[in-house]
Amino acid sequence: MTPKVTEGSLNARGLKFAIVVARFNSAITERLLAGALDALTRCGANEGDVEIVRVPGSWEMPLTIKTLAGQKRHDAVIALGAVIRGDTPHFDYVAGQAASGLAQAALETEVPVAFGVLTTNTVEQAMDRAGLKSGNKGFDAAMTAIEMADLLRMLRAGQ
Repeated sequence: MTPKVTEGSLNARGLKFAIVVARFNSAITERLLAGALDALTRCGANEGDVEIVRVPGSWEMPLTIKTLAGQKRHDAVIALGAVIRGDTPHFDYVAGQAASGLAQAALETEVPVAFGVLTTNTVEQAMDRAGLKSGNKGFDAAMTAIEMADLLRMLRAGQ
């Protein structure tokens, strides 16, 4: 028996993307944005099919992304931010609510939301994940967005 396997490809041609990037911790988020744009370019996305939306921080992402996704103008949305643990519980609230809000936005709008929000203990860890030592999580999030947008396009077409 050979079961049917369906999976998305990494071909961004003809797909439209929104990238929502936080200005807070911009030294990190701008690196994530560069990584995401690199991935989209390498996979064939047209410059005109990518919209960048800037928000103050990760807390503001869920509402912004739900609004964008609800407009059905994009095949996927990429969330890029950096929440770094400090000496107060503020980190836990922001990181947790951002994550659950983004998941909820994807489920309610049926538009894939790729999670490129770093949640680290230190600035050094965040910088490492934004292209210094541990790859670039913005690049990874964009690759996820491409694959999920393509997969959902196939599933919705009944392929």
